[in-house]
Order: sequence, then C-alpha cells, then structure tokens
Amino acid sequence: MPIESDAFRQVLGRFASGVTVVTATHNGVNSGLTVSAFCSLSLNPPYVLICVDKQSSTNPVIQASGAFAVNILADDQAHLSNHFARRDDDKFASLAFHRGALGLPILPDTVGHLECRLVHQLDGGDHFIYIGSPETSEVDPSKRPLLYFHGQYGAFSE
Repeated sequence: MPIESDAFRQVLGRFASGVTVVTATHNGVNSGLTVSAFCSLSLNPPYVLICVDKQSSTNPVIQASGAFAVNILADDQAHLSNHFARRDDDKFASLAFHRGALGLPILPDTVGHLECRLVHQLDGGDHFIYIGSPETSEVDPSKRPLLYFHGQYGAFSE
C-alpha cells in the first residue's frame, strides 16, 4: 500500500534539486514552465528526462514540436523560476530570450542549456515523462546553480 500523499510530499521536499525552465515553441507560440524533475538518463546515447504535470499548457507545445530546451537556472535567477511557475498565457511577453539552433527559446545568463529532440513520451501518473536527445548545449562555467530545498531557494557553496 503506497504512503499517503502528505508523507510523500514531506520526504520529497527534503531532497535538494536544481531548478530548470523548460521551453518549447510551435507555430509561433512560445511556452515554458519551471521544472525541478530533470536529470541525465543515459550517456550512450545521450538522453535527458523531464517530468511535466499533465495539466501544464506546455505539454501540447512539446508534443506538437517534438522538441524542448532545458535552461538550467543560475543562483541569481529565482525570479525566473517564480515567473515560469505561474499560469500565464504569454510568459515571454516581457522577457529577454534568444532562439537556439533548433529555434527554441533560450534564456540568457543561465548556468547552461540543452536543446533536445523528443524521443519518447511516457505516462507517469499525473505527469508526462519526456525523454529527450540533446542536439545542442552551452554552459557558462562562471555561474553557480539555483537550488530548491524544502520550499525555499538556495545556492551552492563549495
């Protein structure tokens, strides 16, 4: 018998994670959301995994375009995490970004980003699990990651 959802959330809230913003575009419509459920899945072939709530308006854009970008937020970008966590029709209206090689919205000043082709979509309960094959990447080694722990943002210290 599975544990209760409150106990589940309490334990998972104690797991520190990085913070990303996943972006996608299709037919001129940009979409994005904050995602902490992101990880490397395989080195050969290179795959990453993201989990997106089935209620998210970004799902149809990822599914129709067959691509998504993962923007890894820097420790001074909590405002972007909060911005993309809100439900809003046009999250890009007042936001600076550029197009990556695959035409996906890329946020500036992040730790790094990946542009991925969607290779698999799986059912994950109340989330879709997307597996992507990175086709482009960029990293800024001078940046430090934004972390999320127990409902609060934090920063990495060496």
